[in-house]
Amino acid sequence: MPEAIWISFAFGLGLLVKTVGLPPLVGYLAAGFLLSGLAAPLNITVEATNALEHIAHLGVLLLLFTVGLKLKLRSIISPEVIGGSLFHFAITCVVFAPGLYWLMDLTWQTALLLAIALSFSSTVLAAKVLESKRELRAFHGRVAIGILIMQDLIALVVMSLAAGQTPSQWALVVFGLPLLRPLLFRLLDASGHDELLVLLGLLLALALGGLGFEAVGLSPELGALVFGAMLANHPRSQELAKSLWSVKEVFLVGFFLQIGIGGLPDGSAVLFALIASLVLPLKGMLFFFLLLAFRLRARSSFLSALSLTNYSEFGLIVASVALPEWLVPLALTVAISFLVSAPLNRFAHTLYERFNFRLTPYEGKRHHPDEQPISLGSTKVLIMGMGRTGTAAYDYLSDSEPRAMGLDSDPAKVSKHQKDGRNVVFADAEDISFWQSLHMPAVEAVILAMGDIEGKLIAARNLRKKGFTGYIVAHTLYEDEAQQIRAAGADQAYLTMSETGVALASQLTKRQTEPAPDGRD
Repeated sequence: MPEAIWISFAFGLGLLVKTVGLPPLVGYLAAGFLLSGLAAPLNITVEATNALEHIAHLGVLLLLFTVGLKLKLRSIISPEVIGGSLFHFAITCVVFAPGLYWLMDLTWQTALLLAIALSFSSTVLAAKVLESKRELRAFHGRVAIGILIMQDLIALVVMSLAAGQTPSQWALVVFGLPLLRPLLFRLLDASGHDELLVLLGLLLALALGGLGFEAVGLSPELGALVFGAMLANHPRSQELAKSLWSVKEVFLVGFFLQIGIGGLPDGSAVLFALIASLVLPLKGMLFFFLLLAFRLRARSSFLSALSLTNYSEFGLIVASVALPEWLVPLALTVAISFLVSAPLNRFAHTLYERFNFRLTPYEGKRHHPDEQPISLGSTKVLIMGMGRTGTAAYDYLSDSEPRAMGLDSDPAKVSKHQKDGRNVVFADAEDISFWQSLHMPAVEAVILAMGDIEGKLIAARNLRKKGFTGYIVAHTLYEDEAQQIRAAGADQAYLTMSETGVALASQLTKRQTEPAPDGRD
């Protein structure tokens, strides 16, 4: 079976490029090109088979399903995300399309579709870079991911229009899909944490989303995205996304292999890729100035723009539907952009420190509300993370300690707490700029009640780094995490389930020692 040999070859090259800090998919593309180039000298047949095409299609569906799982409205309904993505898309198309039309003697339709493909940035690369630096939840990380989600939605619309599919009358059933959300939530709750969770994701993405939408004349890619979006607000949606990450990556190997096997790039394809790469800095500069226009600081604008300064695998997916003859030039363009973008993002903070004196003068006088310096004033007890645990701690302390304050990185949650009368403000413990601008002159104790271990570790380290000598306490489910939290600087880390058991037992002991209501022993 040749596909197994090709995928093994792709794995080898992917592992090789990963060792030098590049995304593995650069190796997958290179594997396809090498196989295509070796076909004639070695007298072997290398061509995209039905099996490889099927694997590639499954990879695209799973990619869109995982994008849908991140499609929370609060992550994209903000002026900087909607405005930044739409203005960037429009300006890129207005500039690129005429240039491609005149310089390359293309039709207007081809020039416009190429401009659209080049307007997107890589979701895979940006997500991996931000995740590796633990900046997905930082303000600039959330802005970048929000813009990428908007671009993915635009790409999906373009794909649907380019495919020219005519929906059947049964397509109206799609409008009733929200009624299935309670059932899907129950299935996700019942699936556990192991193989059933992965199988549920595959069922929804490939069968119900892909085949289901295709059966009624709609784009299977749209179906995968819709079913992912229906689960986005479930507490375990990110767990499902993580469980499908490796499966999706394996299938996407087929997609990139298929592109490379399609043929070696000729001189014109290489020239196109090099010219597009030279234009790449302009793409980043446009993002930088657009985000500044939406009142972001120079630092956040620079870091967000740098993570978006690349070309996208979604451009290849759009081209596979609308411009199949341009797949190879675009694939080479994407690969070169990754070669440039990946190393730059590894040193993003160092680059900003070196050039901040040139960038900060472009800042406006008014700053985005999420980037205002936070002063805790006379606050004595700080609670970081206002979920169920943090809220319970705040309510318990509110009578005895009126100068308590809660912080949370979810704007919707902060708004709800404020309406309920709690002193809660927006802040992201994983955002370095938050710690740089934080003033906490009177704080004596901090409760770390965030849901994820990384947030607690970052908070504990940064509190001690700022010179805080007060009491830090946290909770966790696992003993090994408790040890990590203490090592990061916390005075104590309690095991949630153990403390719950002690509390339950204390209630029983208390009942046994108290006299019965009627006075009997």
